[in-house]
Amino acid sequence: MKQLIQAKLKGDPIIWGIALVLSNLSILTVYSASSSLAYRQMDHNTEYYLIRQTLLIGAGLAAMWLSHRIDYRYYATMAKVALWLSIPLLLVTWQYGVKLNEASRWLHIPLINKSFQPSDLAQLSLIIRMAHMLAKQQKNITCFRTACLPILTWSGVISGLIALTNFSSAMLLFGTCLVLMFIGRIPIKYLLMIICSGSLVAGGALLWGQRGGTAVKRIESFLKGDVSFQAEQAYIAIATGGLTGKGPGNSTQRNFLPHPYSDFIYAILIEEYGLIGGICVMVLYLLLLYRAIALLPTTRHYYGGLLATGISLLLVLQALLNMAIAVGLGPVTGLPLPFVSMGGTSLVFTGIALGILLSISQGEIDRELLTLKKEVAGIRYNKYKKNPKP
Repeated sequence: MKQLIQAKLKGDPIIWGIALVLSNLSILTVYSASSSLAYRQMDHNTEYYLIRQTLLIGAGLAAMWLSHRIDYRYYATMAKVALWLSIPLLLVTWQYGVKLNEASRWLHIPLINKSFQPSDLAQLSLIIRMAHMLAKQQKNITCFRTACLPILTWSGVISGLIALTNFSSAMLLFGTCLVLMFIGRIPIKYLLMIICSGSLVAGGALLWGQRGGTAVKRIESFLKGDVSFQAEQAYIAIATGGLTGKGPGNSTQRNFLPHPYSDFIYAILIEEYGLIGGICVMVLYLLLLYRAIALLPTTRHYYGGLLATGISLLLVLQALLNMAIAVGLGPVTGLPLPFVSMGGTSLVFTGIALGILLSISQGEIDRELLTLKKEVAGIRYNKYKKNPKP
């Protein structure tokens, strides 16, 4: 049995363990947080969201398994195509997407009657593409035109388009890109130029974006110290959770807190599992970041190390920001807790991201194929030396 598991689940076992723990915790917490909503909206069927979340977590784990079987070097080509595809998808979503809370972030797929969030595809594709461009341009990394300008263009365009409908996700993505550029040895003077350009793009998004006014109001309220209804209910949930929590399924604030299964699921998690449970979840994300950064010296190519760092930063920074907002350290946003909050495409793309990390942890999966190609090339070269063409 152990050999079968090792044969099918390759890569870093700690990353596998983190994914499995978070997925099980997600099913339990979402079920608890959404049971009241399901009772009201689904004809007293309290198990509706439990079944839905279990299926989505299964889809995320399946995507994780499939993506970890692919050599991580192939994702660079896929990401290039996906980025070009993301631009029209983001524009169409901005104008004609499914609208919820004054923002259209989803596209409806008629054949399967499901919604798809193009920003999830765009974020992952941008990180992969940036890692590849940075690795490819290491010898010319100080040249603004050949190395920095393409990276600046892609990060600005994708972050700007996402900001039109989801300002917080765009800022998180742009910040991750900046950290990745710094690790990729982009000169500081160019990073300052990119920050200035990003500020102009952010200003345009606040002016013309669908949620610009809401974002400004939330930032102003946070700076003034005003506590919104959402934040107040989250604080109550955290305060009443104590050290060990009320126990799974015993949350009371799920009946008052808006979106307890997505944006503020960390507050429900602390209420039910206590401060100890909240710290353990935070440690899991930090451990994921550590395991990803630990891959840097083990990868044969600079691309693999940058890719592992970029993906882990995007996931972990989002998780830490979600937790910080739940405990009152930042203005309210709509960022979910990766692989824990209730979701659809976000769970699938998080699974793909973790699968890529597992692929990197295996090294070059197709190394045997490369060796075979070299051997064939060597045989052909030896034949040519013996019988050169006239």
